[in-house]
Amino acid sequence: APMGTCWGDISENVRVEVPNTDCSLPTKVFWIAGIVKLAGYNALLRYEGFENDSGLDFWCNICGSDIHPVGWCAASGKPLVPPRTIQHKYTNWKAFLVKRLTGAKTLPPDFSQKVSESMQYPFKPCMRVEVVDKRHLCRTRVAVVESVIGGRLRLVYEESEDRTDDFWCHMHSPLIHHIGWSRSIGHRFKRSDITKKQDGHFDTPPHLFAKVKEVDQSGEWFKEGMKLEAIDPLNLSTICVATIRKVLADGFLMIGIDGSEAADGSDWFCYHATSPSIFPVGFCEINMIELTPPRGYTKLPFKWFDYLRETGSIAAPVKLFNKDVPNHGFRVGMKLEAVDLMEPRLICVATVTRIIHRLLRIHFDGWEEEYDQWVDCESPDLYPVGWCQLTGYQLQPPASQCKLVYRKASRESQSGSSKQKKKAKSQQYKGHKKKRKMPFGKKPVSLSSLPMTGGVRRSFSGGEELTPPPYRTLPAQTAPEAFPPPRTSREFNPSLKTVTTLQLKEELMDGEDYNFLQGASDQESNGSANFYIKQEP
Repeated sequence: APMGTCWGDISENVRVEVPNTDCSLPTKVFWIAGIVKLAGYNALLRYEGFENDSGLDFWCNICGSDIHPVGWCAASGKPLVPPRTIQHKYTNWKAFLVKRLTGAKTLPPDFSQKVSESMQYPFKPCMRVEVVDKRHLCRTRVAVVESVIGGRLRLVYEESEDRTDDFWCHMHSPLIHHIGWSRSIGHRFKRSDITKKQDGHFDTPPHLFAKVKEVDQSGEWFKEGMKLEAIDPLNLSTICVATIRKVLADGFLMIGIDGSEAADGSDWFCYHATSPSIFPVGFCEINMIELTPPRGYTKLPFKWFDYLRETGSIAAPVKLFNKDVPNHGFRVGMKLEAVDLMEPRLICVATVTRIIHRLLRIHFDGWEEEYDQWVDCESPDLYPVGWCQLTGYQLQPPASQCKLVYRKASRESQSGSSKQKKKAKSQQYKGHKKKRKMPFGKKPVSLSSLPMTGGVRRSFSGGEELTPPPYRTLPAQTAPEAFPPPRTSREFNPSLKTVTTLQLKEELMDGEDYNFLQGASDQESNGSANFYIKQEP
């Protein structure tokens, strides 16, 4: 996520300069505010001078273009104006700020530059990649990057003449690879009918893709027919009994879900041996997770020992699985923005409801638990609160109760029977088992999600843009001559990280007078004295 590696010490009580909305001046003016609370990228701010009064507290994205370190106004010639509600509280606002801000922390002077740099992405339109074929998960196809939003790629399959046959994923997704990857590891690949690259299209450099951990396959290793437990890639709320169907090069495995495989293996899915989505036999039982048995298996409750004996199979050795658990910091109840991986163009309001080592149970707010998804803590499809606003991506709000009723009624009318089980599978994989209906007023864009062979094709229609219009920001009002703020001087110390400590001093400037705007009604100066912010370790 942007700023993920340089967020540093941004915390409560850090001071920033923000637009003053409690003002009737014709020009855009600013005032100093302190962070009261942080929620992802969003900060609850309170203007200086309000003390314990939360009446004008407001939320904003700390990485937004209107958030600046203390001293920015002085350097940019922007006026500082106290809010109209409290302008009567002090006669000398300059002295008030000197007292309040001495020793306080603010953002580093290059904060906005860091935000901008963290939102530069190496993937560009017209790059060619290999990506999973959403109709036959066992193979890959060539696709071209159509657009990049916040590191998320809209890929259009190369053979799509009208450019509507597309797929969304993050640039660090394990579903995309460099051209030639499939041949190099022995993965199935659908050759394109296009004999040569289209003008302007070029292969993505291999070093841009997410790296997988190197493994040693020369010793004891996974073998075809071994049993394990795996997250069903087409029903991410379940962990199922699974089988290794093929061992590829470089540590990649083709996995099939027992009892639900297509006869031609078109629904086998490629997982790397170090993938956090595959587990040794007994993982669910140890961690008290419901294991989904093979469809049609009648000896319930399911017992691995009996199943291995009946099928003449062996369990994959525990030592071959990835046991690394990072100190990720997620906690049950935390809010975030998460991709609905069954409709990967959608990013929704979500909650962490369970944590098993590095595995997170993600619940989409307002939807039933059957739509929950098991996701790794380091998944590139999880984002802090405020990510969509920062990148300009549309965030799907929680579904209301009336929308859920509508969705259920619609689903029942389409199926012809309300008793039909949502999770039922046929002998051949019929596709996505749970189709999420779009809420009222949420007309989807023209993108496809992740359908299955011979199954229900989940497609979307609509003539909207790929992303919503930019989020509204405070309008930059033009005005008569602006009153300059007190002059500042900054001395940047490279040893400082994300937060800057302020030391304010009041000095007389030789022969120079500066007006300090006290309010909207009286634009009187507090004197010719001037204060500046000096940055010290």
